[in-house]
Amino acid sequence: MATTTTSEAPAAVSESKPKLHGRAFYESIGSPKYILAPMVDQSEFAWRMLSRSFIPASEQHNLLAYTPMLHARLYNETDGYRKGHFQATRASPTEPSKSTPWLDGNPAIDRPLFVQFCANDPDALLGAALKVAPYCDAVDLNLGCPQGIAKKGKYGAFLQEDQELIFKLINILHKNLPIPVTAKIRILDTREATLAYAKNVLVAGASILTVHGRRREQKGHLTGLADWDVIKWLREQLPSDTVMFANGNVLQHADLQRVLDATGVDGVMSAEGNLSDPAIFGREPEPGSEVEKREYWRGKDGKGGWRVDAVMRRYMDILHKYAAGVDPPARRPLFIPGDDETWIEEMDRAAEEEDEPARKKRKKDTPKGKRTNNPNYSAMQPHMFHMLRHFVSKHTDVRNRLGRSLAGDLDEYESILSLVERKVADGLKEYEKSGGKMFDEEAAAGEGEEEELVEDGESSRAAIKRCKRPWWVVQPIIRPLPKEALAKGAVSLSKKDKAKMGTNGVTNGVTNGVTNGVTNGASNGAKGKSVQEEVLEKDDQLLAG
Repeated sequence: MATTTTSEAPAAVSESKPKLHGRAFYESIGSPKYILAPMVDQSEFAWRMLSRSFIPASEQHNLLAYTPMLHARLYNETDGYRKGHFQATRASPTEPSKSTPWLDGNPAIDRPLFVQFCANDPDALLGAALKVAPYCDAVDLNLGCPQGIAKKGKYGAFLQEDQELIFKLINILHKNLPIPVTAKIRILDTREATLAYAKNVLVAGASILTVHGRRREQKGHLTGLADWDVIKWLREQLPSDTVMFANGNVLQHADLQRVLDATGVDGVMSAEGNLSDPAIFGREPEPGSEVEKREYWRGKDGKGGWRVDAVMRRYMDILHKYAAGVDPPARRPLFIPGDDETWIEEMDRAAEEEDEPARKKRKKDTPKGKRTNNPNYSAMQPHMFHMLRHFVSKHTDVRNRLGRSLAGDLDEYESILSLVERKVADGLKEYEKSGGKMFDEEAAAGEGEEEELVEDGESSRAAIKRCKRPWWVVQPIIRPLPKEALAKGAVSLSKKDKAKMGTNGVTNGVTNGVTNGVTNGASNGAKGKSVQEEVLEKDDQLLAG
């Protein structure tokens, strides 16, 4: 459906409210405990709506969401960039000269919301911030991005040596913006330096301080565990009324409270954990409810999780409704063992009728997709690969379909969803038939033990055991630690990295490596990588803000 987006403030903006600061501001937006992190091209409107959908309406205030990191200069100067990254309003269908709330920051469905910018020019930052101020609750300054692009552009974590500039960036917003300014930082080499950094940010005018408990160099295979002890120490040293959020080490819903208890902060932020499981901020569904019966799976051992087909359905429905502006397709109830299986038989017959030559011919005749500037469409493929990571490691035909999918091709994604539902049905039936034995055998064999975070800093086995679910359940990606990855030859270190490990040690916050991909980048390089690996590698590089 064609729509006209607008970049400036609507003709009629809601009555101005007194500008609050610090804890008064935090309480005014509901004192949210859970925070969906700003992620480059990954925390867009549709994903925020999906994450919010697992939280009851009465508890929506408990989830604060951030937009993806936006480039302040480009947003301030380029109308096309604004329209392609932030869709706050559109022309009124009855009065085209006026604009009405649309997606990003819509007061009825997308609040509380902070808009995050990267910047190194105070005036450009202010110009960009003023443009989004009518549509969000606060503007956040990214001081945490550790990637090479941030180093080249001098923003994110590469501003931390210039504390004077950081002060100016925050202070100009504090003095001139009608809404509060907040900031997200990384810890420095010492506690004392980090404390001085935090104080500078707060004195400049930040209402909320988010601390990512990793240093700037902790990326790639040196990512390491976030240091909760440093965050706790900061909490104790800063004024008691300081509002603080902590970021790092969140794999499952239970980890959210663990962070709060361990650090004493007001809220906990999740990035990659949310990408693997967008329901991470929500509680389990009510026992005996239809949602629990068909969307949530619980094993013989009592452990459970949301089904991938259920989560994918929700996501697709949101894309139909908001991005495409049409009603979602009618859907039959999700399958559970004991249901009528006519639809399965029909799918199988249809698959048999499609012979291999016909499939190859269609693949050749498939037209190239047009480039879309809709952020909700461009994020589809990466999101699917994250949610279905464990699923596609077993079902490579689905992985291949995702790899060929085009941004915004909702018909193709609906076809993939049908295939996912069909395979989940098989998994559920086999689980029931074997009394859970098939999953127990897979878990014992270590199937899917690739990827991300741990608990003791020495081995990923404890985290894998705690988080492991069948492939039809959304679940975190557990990567090997640097010690494990090095021992297996999964990563190789440069002389510079070896020197870092020799200086810092591999058990002092550098133990939980998030590798750039799941294979040896040194030996394999880019050649031979699947679309899935390329997508996830890119995301690994961009998530950390």
